[in-house]
Amino acid sequence: MKAQKRTVLSGAMAFLTLMGIVSLFSDMTHEGARSVLGEYLNLAGASAATIGFVSGVGELCGYSLRLLSGFLADRTKKYWTLVIVGYALQVLAIPALALIPENGWLLACGLVILERIGKAVKKPAKNTLVSFAASEIGTGKGFAYQEFLDQLGAFLGPVILFVISLIRGTGSLFSTYRLCFAFLGIPALITVALVIFSRIQYPNPEVFEKAEEERKEFRFRKSFLLYMAAICLFAFGFADFTLITLHAARTHAFPDSALSLLYAAAMAVDAMAALFFGWLFDRIGLKALVLSTVCSAFFSCFVFLTGNPWMMGIGIVLWGIGMGAQESIMKAAVSRIIPKSMRSSGFGFFETGFGIAWFLGSWLLGYLYDIRPAYLVLVSAAAQVLAIPFYLACIRRRAGEAAEEAGNGL
Repeated sequence: MKAQKRTVLSGAMAFLTLMGIVSLFSDMTHEGARSVLGEYLNLAGASAATIGFVSGVGELCGYSLRLLSGFLADRTKKYWTLVIVGYALQVLAIPALALIPENGWLLACGLVILERIGKAVKKPAKNTLVSFAASEIGTGKGFAYQEFLDQLGAFLGPVILFVISLIRGTGSLFSTYRLCFAFLGIPALITVALVIFSRIQYPNPEVFEKAEEERKEFRFRKSFLLYMAAICLFAFGFADFTLITLHAARTHAFPDSALSLLYAAAMAVDAMAALFFGWLFDRIGLKALVLSTVCSAFFSCFVFLTGNPWMMGIGIVLWGIGMGAQESIMKAAVSRIIPKSMRSSGFGFFETGFGIAWFLGSWLLGYLYDIRPAYLVLVSAAAQVLAIPFYLACIRRRAGEAAEEAGNGL
């Protein structure tokens, strides 16, 4: 029996590792692009308000369409089909950015949105497959391990673009970014090949989750609604990194060639924060998310109220902490809330609310930045601080619901 359990654990870990490597190359592609995307769109003719709007629309599509793709995944159980199609759309849109003409910001914005749509197609199905295997090693730990490999790729992508910029020298920055996007076609193709290989090696990852599930329907409990409110406030106030790179470029706090390294640094912090807070989640639950929000709530004060590179660096570290904790703990919490039989729908519904908040926040923060950065800071910090009492209320309510269920079972 112990040998069989060890076999299941090793199989689950191997699957998580393989999917993590897929995520590594995927993130190397699209997060590498994201590190210079704000300035690239600006060079192509887009204003800060437009960049904020497009970032928000992209995130809106990237999250709201998950409601549909999650429902489709649960109804058809074609998890792998959605994962493969979604990955292909997401990563292949990036090298296509190299083909846009000067002043072709409309086309570039369309590709940015297409990349997010690809993410929407694959994300609920992929998270569901990962949740099956993560249940065998610890939900928080499993998703944290995935996030760590994700962010390792997100770190390497911007570093590669920085090296390309150094080799390219002081020529046209627009042409340099075009070359960067073309180079990212290499990890994009590797991503597609690896996800197809993963499908061949592990056609039915559902077998990893052995726990018998009661046939119950998901209900909108008060604790879930409080959690939704907290996450949406967090998303509303969490500025997209494209605004950070735009501010860094405008203040000349860092050389243009080093902009990609800022995102690489944030992703390195993200990776380590994901491991730590994922481990912490398995021990103290949602209190870990409260702690991470306290750490990251005031990142915008350091980034947008100064042109000092050291102060901006502190803000970027705090941004990375918030992003890493959110990415690992949020998914782990949803896995515990949603029954296995409808988990893709649950991920889709949950992330749709998150995406709407991200869209509205990104749009507003970009608009406020054009007026005065201090207004952006005020709204960003206030929204994240307001999330904390909702997290605490959710924790108390969940404890009460657990007590009620235990009492009903007696």
